Amino acid sequence: MKILKLEDLMRQWCARVDLALDTHLPSDHTTPESLHRAMRYAVLNGGKRMRPFLVYAAGQAVGANQDCLDIPACAVELIHAYSLVHDDLPAMDNDDLRRGQPTCHKAFDEATAILAGDALQALAFHLLAHKLPSNVPAATRLTMIDILASASGSRGMAGGQAIDLAAVGKELTLAELENMHIHKTGALIRASVRLGAMCQPAIEASTLDALDHYAKCIGLAFQIHDDILDVEGDTDTLGKTQGKDLAHGKPTYPALVGLDSSRQMAAELIKDALHSLAGLAGDTSPLRELANFTIQRQN
Repeated sequence: MKILKLEDLMRQWCARVDLALDTHLPSDHTTPESLHRAMRYAVLNGGKRMRPFLVYAAGQAVGANQDCLDIPACAVELIHAYSLVHDDLPAMDNDDLRRGQPTCHKAFDEATAILAGDALQALAFHLLAHKLPSNVPAATRLTMIDILASASGSRGMAGGQAIDLAAVGKELTLAELENMHIHKTGALIRASVRLGAMCQPAIEASTLDALDHYAKCIGLAFQIHDDILDVEGDTDTLGKTQGKDLAHGKPTYPALVGLDSSRQMAAELIKDALHSLAGLAGDTSPLRELANFTIQRQN
């Protein structure tokens, strides 16, 4: 079997998940048309697709059937897209630019953007409940729904966003900043890896634990690198407003420990993530390359 480079795999997986998303999102000709246009705009306007890639890579590492991976890949991306739509709202981060284009509430209106986010979240759970292959046991479906719900809710992504909003203009300790990002960014990244692994019916608990530790490490490294890019990147490359965290008085790793220490922390986390994969028998090369990509990307 030909071994694909990461960039080739990412193109292949991106095309695969984009096709699945296009299939499962309501047509923009379906009533209510404006809401469905906004949903499609929020999801199909680019993006790194990092979370779906992690679903596919984790599934590949444990020998899961790829046909099982499309639905959880879609589900995590729908949750991610909904979170971005809501994060950009005036009551939240109040941003005008996302993925190099006007944010959803700018392209449509605030009420439509709120409803689009709500509907994308609901669709994610509908897909897990109804669109997985018929040979996936009901108990596995329920576990997947629970994993995604926990990662999305007040003990996961939404809770992390609440902590983030409450922290504006305040100084956090390193432990407090880490806790915020473990919830806000890390929870959905961990869910992505876990959902991919769950598509292997014979998955062992020790393998799940190793993959979860990997995901916890790269989730935090991902956020540290985002904080670095907010300082060093440019708006055109980032596809979002450069320097907005600093302008909004948000606590970040560079602000707390400096750029050099932030880079070192991210590199140590990636090293720890890679170490956690050492004992796994499957093809972990995509997971390893994705870990390195996490702190090498430019947007």
